[in-house]
Amino acid sequence: MMPRSPEDSDTTDLGYFAVTEDDEDDIEILAEPWHRYKTAGDSRTFYPICIGEVLNQRYRIDHKLGHGHFSTVWMAYDLETKSDVAVKVLASGENSGEHEVDMQEEIRKSVQDTSHLVTSLATFILPVPAGKSSHRVLVFPLRGRSLGSIHVNRTLPMSTRMSAARQLLKALESLHSAGIVHRDLNSQNCMWGVEPLHHLNKAAKYKILGRPLKQIIPYVQLWKQGELVKPLVFPENLRTEDFYLGDFGLAMRLEGPATQGRPPSMYCSPERLHNKPPSFACDMWSYMCVFSVLYLGFVPFNTLSRGGIVSSMVLTLGPLPQEWKGLYVDPESSLDMWYDQNRKPAPEDSLEANIAYRRPESDPVERQHALSVLSRGFSYVPEERPTATQLLQDPSFIALVDKYC
Repeated sequence: MMPRSPEDSDTTDLGYFAVTEDDEDDIEILAEPWHRYKTAGDSRTFYPICIGEVLNQRYRIDHKLGHGHFSTVWMAYDLETKSDVAVKVLASGENSGEHEVDMQEEIRKSVQDTSHLVTSLATFILPVPAGKSSHRVLVFPLRGRSLGSIHVNRTLPMSTRMSAARQLLKALESLHSAGIVHRDLNSQNCMWGVEPLHHLNKAAKYKILGRPLKQIIPYVQLWKQGELVKPLVFPENLRTEDFYLGDFGLAMRLEGPATQGRPPSMYCSPERLHNKPPSFACDMWSYMCVFSVLYLGFVPFNTLSRGGIVSSMVLTLGPLPQEWKGLYVDPESSLDMWYDQNRKPAPEDSLEANIAYRRPESDPVERQHALSVLSRGFSYVPEERPTATQLLQDPSFIALVDKYC
């Protein structure tokens, strides 16, 4: 028997409320913190939403996709186009989301190839009571799981990983060719495609995705009802081989004024950690971190060493440029050893050692290609890093990708 169309009786199943401590724990761990819905001060608060609610008389909320520091993200059904979409509801605040809306428009206008970019379909403002700050909403095509949500070594073949590396680099090349710096490239902003489900009704979708597990937002007196919802996890068999770059909340034109913000420290270039301005080269450092996740299964730098991420960089790559001393973003945490030009990389932490340990099945030729790509991409000198176009044409990068794709 064929599933009914999405219009048939799709307003009846609104998920289920948590009834056990395990259910409540799942929601507490995986959903956004309840206190983000506090309206006292009305600064950067989230907009309360319920499963089944229709936003802007068009987008029916069917499930939860996730949340970030400044937004919640929902799977919705577009009642006009009869398709599933992702709805990003931004937190309140002065000019909240205006920069991202402007950059989305700039990308549509300036970037020639957006096939690997997650660009918005629509935007609107949600109505709120008088005296409260408004909430901007952006609507996107529905995409699948992010790189950051997947254990690549356990689940993904090298063909998928290297194809993603090439697609992501092409996405970055498209942005840079238009004069746009992403500024927040990390594994959470890179995602695979997902097989369409809009031909199924809600019951059939829930059979595949699971029904939404939820609870009424606790402890907070809200101006409208809202629910905390456990985010869905797309099954692996729905993942496509398409790979995308999204989230342009920090993006900027190279010559334009920069808003505050940097990538997570594991993906942040060392010059940005020393208060240098954003550049294409900063994006390329971040890209190499993502490439490391795809190729090696991890980022070579971590925050476990004394001195955090920068100490880890120094252990792997050697000392930072002497002229950067005194420029670190957190001067009290800066260590003199970072800039000691007599210091050598720790042999067991070097890029070469990491490649040998993480890719034991690779032959010497492949390891040399990988070392060439990583060592150039992780140059402390921004001008010495390859551009996106140069890396796409680099013989070692081509050899690595072509071996598996």
